[in-house]
Amino acid sequence: MAPVSLASTSLNGGDVTTNGVVYTNGHTVNGHHAVKKPRQDGFGTRAIHVGSEANPETGAVIPPISLSTTYKQSGIGIHKGFEYSRSGNPNRNAFESTLASLEAGGAYGLAFASGSATTATVLQALGPNAHIVSVNDVYGGTFRYIRRVAAENQGLEATFFDLESATDEEIVSAFRDNTKLVWIESPTNPTLRLIDISRIARLAHSHPSKPLVLVDNTFLSPFYSSPLLLGADIVMHSLTKYVNGHSDVVMGALILPAEHGAFAEKLRFLQNAIGAVPSAYDSWLAQRGAKTLHLRMKAHGKNALAVAKALEKEEGVLEVVYPGLPGKTEAARKKNALAWKVLSPHAIKFVGSSPETHATSAPPPEGFPFSGMISVRLRGGKEEAEKFLTSLRLFTLAESLGGVESLAEHPAQMTHGSIPPADRELLGIGDNLVRLSVGVEEEEDLVEDVVQAVRAATGTA
Repeated sequence: MAPVSLASTSLNGGDVTTNGVVYTNGHTVNGHHAVKKPRQDGFGTRAIHVGSEANPETGAVIPPISLSTTYKQSGIGIHKGFEYSRSGNPNRNAFESTLASLEAGGAYGLAFASGSATTATVLQALGPNAHIVSVNDVYGGTFRYIRRVAAENQGLEATFFDLESATDEEIVSAFRDNTKLVWIESPTNPTLRLIDISRIARLAHSHPSKPLVLVDNTFLSPFYSSPLLLGADIVMHSLTKYVNGHSDVVMGALILPAEHGAFAEKLRFLQNAIGAVPSAYDSWLAQRGAKTLHLRMKAHGKNALAVAKALEKEEGVLEVVYPGLPGKTEAARKKNALAWKVLSPHAIKFVGSSPETHATSAPPPEGFPFSGMISVRLRGGKEEAEKFLTSLRLFTLAESLGGVESLAEHPAQMTHGSIPPADRELLGIGDNLVRLSVGVEEEEDLVEDVVQAVRAATGTA
């Protein structure tokens, strides 16, 4: 797929590239006539229109589903852009254009059959005997692939590191001559540690090995965070979660900026060669889901903020981890300040901040929406956590996250069960930790549900 026009994806102003000619703020450059910089469409507008142009044959405003696995050629190698559906499908290509436009700074989008297939492909692209630095509080499935698959099959070495609290010197000391990638989740799953992407990117890019910086942006979605604008080289999503948003598609994606065209082509080759591609129908469904991403993320954020505030007041709760809240400790306030700092351009407008002064402003004392994920440490242990989870009425006990419905789970026994118990303890994934994915139901109903469940589980009033 050709890169999406950068002129159609820029959010922060600056230069515009059109047919290879750069125009800066409407002035003539390199002897060419000046043109007025095209108006940049907003996030929601791009979500609805990019990749969903009216069908040229019928005028249909919704892209038709192309289920064909093969395409007619008028001569050998002469076709309309499609040969075989594993290599390219109209629905997948259209959705990849949508993805590239939603991730601010993105030019190349690649969709895969799952988030795990996405992880596997990007790690295989590093080649044999590479080294990576990964945040230590990484998703259990990613940890499993690194340790049990990539290490055994391609000799991949990994250093798991606390990228949230480590000093610059400690982080740089983890890099080696063969370090090819830094793997970031921010917020991490499930303890919601927040990583300063700009700082890590600066340290990585200044090291002689110049590792690429990948950010798994699943928990925040392209609405709340724009890692490419913060210096990241690759953004990853489990599209199963917020981007699709309806718990009916398993998919993953990588988005890269224009300067990484060569690596994008390598990933495109592996996408086709390995064949872990999504179906036309799943691509169509996920593109439909993405059209309401901006609306859903606003509702997720507002509801999560209300639920987090309510839980903070409960006697049966030891700690509420939600980066959008100031919290009660210095560490929580520091995390809250970083969350405010890294908001995407469109999220800045949503939370009522000014794009011109946001960088120097302080977060509001009452908190602000920051996606829909909350982690809660209850008074007690495994018994109280299970009682809480089974007492919930609207939050369904289930793995996954990011759907319109609210979900709750126990990381130690569910999503992070593959991590050794000693490692879980070091990461703070204890038996009393529960993770909530706050949906888009009515705010007051969700608040009532978590409050009654806490009281039932901990015997508090």
